[in-house]
Amino acid sequence: MMDILSNLMNGFGVALQPYHLLLVTVGGVLGTIVGMLPGLGPATGVAVLLPMTFAMGPTAALITMTGVYIGAMFGGSRSSILINTPGDGAALAATFDGYPMAMQGRAESALAISAIASLVGGTIAAILMTLLAEPVASFALKFGPAEYFLLMVAALSMTASMSKGNMLKGFLSMVIGLAIATIGIDAQSGVERFTFGNLELQTGVDFLVVIIGIYALGEVFKSFRSLSEGTKKAQTKFKRIWISGDDWSRSKWPILRSAPVGFIIGSLPGAGGTMASLMCYNNEKQLSKNSEEFGKGAIEGLAAPESANNAASIGAMIPMLSLGVPGSGTTAVMMGALLMLGIQPGPLLFTQYPETAWGLIASMFVANIILAVVNIPLAGALVRVLAIPPKMLYPIVLGLAFIGCYAISNSVIDFYILAILGVAGVVMKRAHVPTAPMILACIVGGTMEQSFRQAFRISNQELSIFTHSTVAQVLIAITVLSIALPLIGMLRNRKQQTQVA
Repeated sequence: MMDILSNLMNGFGVALQPYHLLLVTVGGVLGTIVGMLPGLGPATGVAVLLPMTFAMGPTAALITMTGVYIGAMFGGSRSSILINTPGDGAALAATFDGYPMAMQGRAESALAISAIASLVGGTIAAILMTLLAEPVASFALKFGPAEYFLLMVAALSMTASMSKGNMLKGFLSMVIGLAIATIGIDAQSGVERFTFGNLELQTGVDFLVVIIGIYALGEVFKSFRSLSEGTKKAQTKFKRIWISGDDWSRSKWPILRSAPVGFIIGSLPGAGGTMASLMCYNNEKQLSKNSEEFGKGAIEGLAAPESANNAASIGAMIPMLSLGVPGSGTTAVMMGALLMLGIQPGPLLFTQYPETAWGLIASMFVANIILAVVNIPLAGALVRVLAIPPKMLYPIVLGLAFIGCYAISNSVIDFYILAILGVAGVVMKRAHVPTAPMILACIVGGTMEQSFRQAFRISNQELSIFTHSTVAQVLIAITVLSIALPLIGMLRNRKQQTQVA
């Protein structure tokens, strides 16, 4: 315990440096603005703002992206409350009671409790991460190539099987991502794969190009139909933004209960803030003595999901930092940036780059406090961003996406790949094919392939190496359960529907 506290103090020494404080503040404000804009969300925000981190060191870059990520989670509820349009999926539950509160003339209380719940939920999650990140990393040091391969298979299967609607579409998305990851010259055999004779494809497709194409361009292309439409007019004049004692007494236990649940759900690859916020909203509705008020402006119905989604965003960093497996689309973008800067996230991160790892954890505490300060007194100024017409906003996003793409490899062919992926992103959204499994597969596909080959070579081509350890057997069980449980649930639902009919 003393080692953890000592490391955390060293992390605060990094996070509280004036330059890093400036970065987390700027990143947080930009993230809040991006989070408020409907449809963009944290992953798109981090992807679009990624080029600004290229000239930074790893620690500064990660702290900036953390500020953007947490800021987007704070900002997502602003549009949910004021115009009934969530900034991203994780802010969906905030529309259930946040917008009715605004319609009842309680917008000030809604804005205040969302910021307070985000602060408390994020801080509790940061404490849990402080306690758990290094033990998880130490445990991961016992992983060999076979365990790493099975870990990535489990992460991919969990992400794909948790896809809303059709689980088959989740696995289709995963296969597309793995196919993209194989483009280029095979590092071991020297054979060209899927290059179609194009020299520029021999180095493969950078996963950052995939991320920017799917998230940034995909959102812009998807919104072409609505470019001529105006935005809903948001309230921009407020009284004192704060809550009453009665509001706090109704909200405090939902906030405290939802934070650990959100953190645990967020740490599961593919689960994300949307699942965490909806689950905690339903939990509070069942536990509340005022359940009939939910959906009509119950303040605890806003407080619980806001606490949960901020905790989930921090929980998603546990697998990325400790295991080298992104826990969400946004952490996939952050992991891609770290790899580009020459740092391999995983169990060795805490021993090889303690300044980066603990500076990041300390910056989460700092970011939550800064963003609460920014989001409460400056809410009236920040929400004016909601009045920006789409016809002005999306061209800016489009330009930033192409600039960021060119900055990655200085290759013009990436423009074509970016455009193709943008169209693919639109098609996937309209076909309800989830993008998270594809992004995760692009990130871990190469490493997963190399781990499989290393394990196969170590065992003299004996498949028994994938079942020889307890860790391997547990990971196989997790993979099987992640596929079997949703299937059982689907079959049960069909049976119930048949009986009703």
